[in-house]
Amino acid sequence: MKLEFCPLNSGSNGNVSYVAAGDTRLLIDAGLPGRSIVGMLEQIKVLPETINGILVTHEHSDHVRGVGVLSRKFHIPIYANEATWQAMYRTVGDVPPHLRRVFESESDFYVGDIGVFPIPISHDTVEPVAFRLYAGSRSVAVATDMGRVSKKVLRYLAGTDLILLESNHDPDMLRHNLRYPEVLKQRILGIRGHLSNMTCGETLLALHETGVRQALLGHLSQDNNTPELAMQTVQETLIRQGVRPGQDIRLEMAWRDRVGGYFSIE
Repeated sequence: MKLEFCPLNSGSNGNVSYVAAGDTRLLIDAGLPGRSIVGMLEQIKVLPETINGILVTHEHSDHVRGVGVLSRKFHIPIYANEATWQAMYRTVGDVPPHLRRVFESESDFYVGDIGVFPIPISHDTVEPVAFRLYAGSRSVAVATDMGRVSKKVLRYLAGTDLILLESNHDPDMLRHNLRYPEVLKQRILGIRGHLSNMTCGETLLALHETGVRQALLGHLSQDNNTPELAMQTVQETLIRQGVRPGQDIRLEMAWRDRVGGYFSIE
């Protein structure tokens, strides 16, 4: 079965990705205003009323800002673990009971034709997850907002056909950012913060050994990173270990200011 994926927006300003297989269409997060997400879906010729579910990674507003609005307006079920449901209520608002779905982390479930596996990750929220989604033998993963990548997370992401992986910041840019207080810098750099460009590259090295051959760099910081620096750092990290970008692994960007590429995996 063909699996389709498109990062509609990825960054601290808002996160939302589109996944489809068979007759099923899903969003991973909805961290922008509802009208903005509707406009992005229009760009890839998808009607919002055809979305079968919104999968929520965690409760930060750049991941849930538009969740409630889209659900109520277009009658879309929302999937989140119970802790996240409790934590995101203030942002999401009331959701009719028939649109409320609760999953357990590390327990797979199906939404129509798509299998979903929520992967526990390390971030400063109540119960954050990454997602790996399956259609037949094909899979895609979205793994952002994590301060470190444990061996368990690597195992759960192993061999995926396409991964959107966080490449959030350059540590030197962050440390020299005069607008950020020290406590925020330490939060971002900590084990419950965000992955740096180099850590992203090191993670892709480990995943390449498991068969991963296609990756999108995502959730870039506007203040502490640039797309050029992220790509350069990740590429150099891979090259030093003999992995050739463009030949051994395909790298592209998930953008914070425009809809990204549309990927079809068969």
